[in-house]
Amino acid sequence: MAALTPWRATTFLSTLTRQPLRPWVCRECLRSRPQLRFPPQLPTARLLSTTQHVSSQAGKRAWRERFRKLPSRHRKVALWSTAAFVTLCTGLAFSERARHVYISCERSGRVGWTLALNVNDYYRMMKKEGTEPNYQAQLSACHKRCAERTLEAMEKNGSIFIKLGQHLSSLNYLLPNEWCDTFVPLQDQCPISTYSSIEEMVKGDTGKNLDDMFSEFERRPIGAASLAQVHLARLKGSDEKVAVKVQHPSLDEWAKLDLALTRFTFRTLKYWFPEYDLTWLSDEMEVSLPKELDFREEGRNAKRAKEYFSHLPNLPLIIPDVKWADRRILVMEFISGARPDDLNYLDTHSISRDEVSAALARIFNQMIFGHNAPLHCDPHGGNLAIRLNNSKPAPRNFDIILYDHGLYRDIPLGLRRAYAHMWLAVINQDEPSMRKYAYEIGGIGDAEFPIFASAITGRDYSTLATPSQGVASTRNADEKRAIADALGHGLIEQLVNLLSRVPRVILLILKTNDLTRSLDENLHTRNGPVRTFMILAQYAARCVFEEQVEGIRGSLWWPRNLFGYGVALVGYARVALKLRLYEVYLSGRRRLGLEASVI
Repeated sequence: MAALTPWRATTFLSTLTRQPLRPWVCRECLRSRPQLRFPPQLPTARLLSTTQHVSSQAGKRAWRERFRKLPSRHRKVALWSTAAFVTLCTGLAFSERARHVYISCERSGRVGWTLALNVNDYYRMMKKEGTEPNYQAQLSACHKRCAERTLEAMEKNGSIFIKLGQHLSSLNYLLPNEWCDTFVPLQDQCPISTYSSIEEMVKGDTGKNLDDMFSEFERRPIGAASLAQVHLARLKGSDEKVAVKVQHPSLDEWAKLDLALTRFTFRTLKYWFPEYDLTWLSDEMEVSLPKELDFREEGRNAKRAKEYFSHLPNLPLIIPDVKWADRRILVMEFISGARPDDLNYLDTHSISRDEVSAALARIFNQMIFGHNAPLHCDPHGGNLAIRLNNSKPAPRNFDIILYDHGLYRDIPLGLRRAYAHMWLAVINQDEPSMRKYAYEIGGIGDAEFPIFASAITGRDYSTLATPSQGVASTRNADEKRAIADALGHGLIEQLVNLLSRVPRVILLILKTNDLTRSLDENLHTRNGPVRTFMILAQYAARCVFEEQVEGIRGSLWWPRNLFGYGVALVGYARVALKLRLYEVYLSGRRRLGLEASVI
């Protein structure tokens, strides 16, 4: 075989490796070249990394050249901005204080921005009043727009803003319908804290793990509210099933800031719109919220209410026993039931809606008018349950369970009695007496009286003053529309001004009235509100009777005192007898199968 020349050898190797032909260069020349030499077949990954490295180096050189060309002032701004950003990220990553400051600024900024937009919206609308033919439609759109903006901020901030929104959604006598309807979703949008955060909080507060106190503890809560959530558990040792109410751990961190933001919001609204003073709402929150956040206070309230109603066995009220309470943990007896607006449960178990309505009316009127009675100020559907009790004969074969005893108030005796007189005058359509006792309750003058009467009763004043209707008549759509129209025509400003001057406990009584009225309407009873107002009249009359008996001085057997006692007794008996006869009438209709159909 002929010896391979350098050219032939190159051609032969090229054929074997399928590589393009390269000119032959001697070894000495290759060694003398300054550039780097690579193997003929460089691995793909190494080639790519080398290319990326060269590209990144070129990019860095380009950025350095571009940065050098910037003016000196711009370079300083860029350097300081970069340093600040790196410092912030480092602080958020490693410093709890920095994280807290950042989130505080975020929450405050969200509230401030929403407030500024809403104030601007309403300020521009006020300038249009009287000049625009479709002003009312524009105002309604403004209400809706501002309410949705506020709802978004409340949902993002959470914490006590959820509770504030829930409260505002029930103020239908005070706020436009657009606001109340927009805030309704907050009733069911309550936060849920993680099990790990609950476990950490319990360990920090008590020094014990959950496993040290409970043999079982369900990780998933059975219910959640704006301030707390409830877990099922079993006590260690006794194996008793209990409900453990634990506060959301984040509340401690943000409650003070959120209260300050709430106070700032309402004071800002007052500054821009002096006729719309809602600062009393934030004032009331500052008093009531710290008590609601201390579960030891709730435990004391529950024990007191249970003791009080233990002397009234005719009322089907059940309050779970409190096992023990800490500031953010409450352990109670577990008693379950269905929500009072679960009409399917009531009908399936043959529980009379009318009897549930009547029992609720008796319980809460006892709280308002009963001597030394504690007043539960948050009786919404989530804090009540109905339980079948087969040991009782139908139609009263049920118990009412009352939860969440965080918000209680004591009504001063003089105010309680003036309020009772006021309601008797309303039911009897005695306008002079209504005005007299409205003044005793809150210094309400004649000009403001119609507004106050509507706020107390939730009815249009024209209905209260009409002999053929009265407060016991059923509210229809026309009356609700009339109230909404009145609020839209400036009545709301007078109402806000009025409520800012009445005693704070009256505001909570109004809240209780609104919530119980809503409970009754959601039951869709067969006989309307007549019976509940007659029950209210009986409790108010008993309160007035006790006042009149207390006013008798000396021996009861003196003719004058005996006569006064007889007059007081007849006044109470007349109301009680009227209610009793009405209930006998309803019972007879039920036995004969003549009950009105469910609405």
